[in-house]
Amino acid sequence: MTARELDAAGITDPTLRAAYTRCRRLNARHGRTYFLATRLLPADRRPAVHALYGFARRADDIVDDLAAAPAEERAAALDRLDARLRTALAGGPADGDPVVRAVAHTAARHAIDPAHFTDFMASMRSDLTVTDYATYQDLRAYMHGSAAVIGLQMLPVLGTVTSRATAAPHAAALGVAFQLTNFLRDVGEDLDRGRIYLPADLLAAHGVDRALLEWSRRTGRHDRRITAALRAAEDLTRSVYREAVPGLAMLDPVARPCIRTACVLYRGILDAIAAGGHAVLHRRAVVPRRRRALVAADGLARVAAARLRARGPVSLPSETGV
Repeated sequence: MTARELDAAGITDPTLRAAYTRCRRLNARHGRTYFLATRLLPADRRPAVHALYGFARRADDIVDDLAAAPAEERAAALDRLDARLRTALAGGPADGDPVVRAVAHTAARHAIDPAHFTDFMASMRSDLTVTDYATYQDLRAYMHGSAAVIGLQMLPVLGTVTSRATAAPHAAALGVAFQLTNFLRDVGEDLDRGRIYLPADLLAAHGVDRALLEWSRRTGRHDRRITAALRAAEDLTRSVYREAVPGLAMLDPVARPCIRTACVLYRGILDAIAAGGHAVLHRRAVVPRRRRALVAADGLARVAAARLRARGPVSLPSETGV
């Protein structure tokens, strides 16, 4: 399916096609929930989404997968990535980096504000030194760059039936909701890296601090105070989804099934966390495969209906995605 997507998007340059293919593979390997939803988009819009995800993944890998490297070495790697991106966004060469080449092409093609990438890189740099957040407002400031701008980058690709300015706050909120979901699901893994993304004031309201979380993670034992704090984090995350959901109706009808499916699947992670007793310090919550399949099937039906209404050809993704 990669070739069909690139053909539909009018991407003919062999080097550029290879760059987008690299991004698609990153999405397929690391963003399983997001990748499943992306397959519901019209074929011509998928390469741009893969490029945006691929670049975000590249920066995240520098921060997390090189965790054993000194902070200054990771900071230098982020600086090199940022420099290549700035050059490419200005129309220069991508310095042999296929992911940067693809995302710069996407940014130019869809007139994505370069400031979104600047804000994103600033949040990535903060991950090298910041290990916790005192308040939710502090965390929201970080998530503006790490999550909200992703939603804002996506808007020009997806298209809207309202002005972009009207849809933007909801798109930003959805990016934040997705990241809060990930923070809650990955709280144990993040703790292993020395980070706590749940706000300290939220934890303290239930008698929880870093020492208690580390004790629970280390011993495998549960504590009702931790459960209460994680339940409060779940409630907070659901409130952000409520901010985001009105924006679905503002999207281009043929793009709505993709984002709606991503929203349902990510909220399904919250359901799995709750069903598992909020034991995320000890095991990773996952959406059951049957549930994922049902949500995907519903998304396919919505895609078909949207394309029929648009009087466009119905060409659904294959089961294998190739």
